[in-house]
Amino acid sequence: MSALIKQAAEHWCYVAPLLRKPTNEDEYDELVEALDELLVLIEDNESHPLASLASHMGDLIEAYDEARRPMPKSNGLDVLRYLMQERGLSEADLSDVGSPDLISDILSGRCELDIHYIRALSDHFKVPPDVFF
Repeated sequence: MSALIKQAAEHWCYVAPLLRKPTNEDEYDELVEALDELLVLIEDNESHPLASLASHMGDLIEAYDEARRPMPKSNGLDVLRYLMQERGLSEADLSDVGSPDLISDILSGRCELDIHYIRALSDHFKVPPDVFF
């Protein structure tokens, strides 16, 4: 047995829970808590020896979330309203997208979000255009 495998075998009971996909909420919560602790240790150091472990754990958490906690469907107007509310913006603050009257028409449903407006909103809010579809 190689020294690497021997060390892995000796410590496996401590490492395995960090590498396993969670199968229930308790395992999920433990993995999230462990990742939080690990991120405090790693900070912003992407070359930290444990950075790849944190990335793997994040992937496991994301997969669990996607499988068990799907995001509710929303339409472009809902997203626009949310982004405006979250950032405390009014129709006048979106002058790079269109006039306040036009933004008001979009928000009220009198004018549809077309690809031109979607591109402008994407640029304004720095989000991918597909969030408005």
